[in-house]
Amino acid sequence: MNDIENKADIETLINSFYDKVKLDDDIGFIFNDIIGADWSHHLPVMYQFWDMVLFSKPGYAGNPTRKHVEIDKKIHLEKAHFDRWLQLWNETVDSLYAGEIADMAKNKAMLMANLINMKVEMGRDGNLIQ
Repeated sequence: MNDIENKADIETLINSFYDKVKLDDDIGFIFNDIIGADWSHHLPVMYQFWDMVLFSKPGYAGNPTRKHVEIDKKIHLEKAHFDRWLQLWNETVDSLYAGEIADMAKNKAMLMANLINMKVEMGRDGNLIQ
């Protein structure tokens, strides 16, 4: 099995991951309710985000923390949602890739899930520092 090597690999990973997410009983509703049927905006943003995270490529200009705090106001995000997201992410990475960058993708996803979950909870209390 090859490692994640380029943006095409990231696109394969993201597409495979969100195909699972859309159908997932635990978190699919979050994405389906927020994004709906039109993923044409979300997927390219995720390609850019992970290209930046894994390969330090420019192009992503969003704020994931702010976005998740906004989503939490519509659909209450729980730690279990972040845990399930991470489980699906790791399963998808492991099914497609193996190597240093694949391991980095799983580690960075874990760090982000924990950080964003913490900041979402802080946002509920009015203590969010971005």
